[in-house]
Amino acid sequence: MLVLSLFSCFPSQKNNKPLSEAADQNEVKSTSDDGEFAARLIAVMRNAQLPPALSANIQTTAAQSPAFTTDLRACLEGDRFLRALVDKQHPLPTGYAPADLVTLTEGAYRVNRAGLLLRKAAAESLAEMAADARKSGITLLASSSYRSYDYQIEVYNRNVREMGQEAADRESARPGHSQHQTGLVVDFGSIDDSFAQTAAGRWMAANASRFGWSLSFPDGYEAVTGYRWESWHYRYVGRELAAFIDTYFGGIQQYALRFIYEWELYTMKNGNFDL
Repeated sequence: MLVLSLFSCFPSQKNNKPLSEAADQNEVKSTSDDGEFAARLIAVMRNAQLPPALSANIQTTAAQSPAFTTDLRACLEGDRFLRALVDKQHPLPTGYAPADLVTLTEGAYRVNRAGLLLRKAAAESLAEMAADARKSGITLLASSSYRSYDYQIEVYNRNVREMGQEAADRESARPGHSQHQTGLVVDFGSIDDSFAQTAAGRWMAANASRFGWSLSFPDGYEAVTGYRWESWHYRYVGRELAAFIDTYFGGIQQYALRFIYEWELYTMKNGNFDL
């Protein structure tokens, strides 16, 4: 029923000309493509375990406008690590280390210690974002960034020793499962809950996505992300994906990345679909 409902919303300009005519053959193909897209979309959202209300809204939006497919296509192009799902169930490739790490140097933003590294595109965006924040009298402080696999072992084991296994797993990724290893993450400010109430924290919440940054672990979504709220942990995903997250997934990064992961997995198993 859902497929039929979505299918009926896609534009279809049928007429009474014989099916043997080329124009009608194209129309039949278009109708078939619409149905295939509708079925694929529903299967992917089910596999991504999106909330029913969110899934229904995406179905309606995708049916009413081609913007959803256009925006999805933009997110599927380019650097795959911008959209990589990295969580407790989905690790990075064994031995992964970014090839384009650069050292963060103070300018519009500050760093709390020397030697912080970030991927080049993320570092450039950070500088641009910090310059814009400065216009509002706010100086962003980068407190943590890239972590290697080996360093994450130290971080995780230390947290387990200090907090115990259960508490550590709520706020520290196991080695190979940390977004920090992508080289696309910055922890800002104090790296504690107080950051949300600072001027920098409020500015980031309101403006970060304009520059391609997305809050990874929002308040109230621990059951979804696997981690407690971290108001300071932002991941660079690029402007296209940041807008996609905000526009269709309510700003919840994990939902969007799960959707894209399942879309690509479905495509791998069932063949390409021309968006």
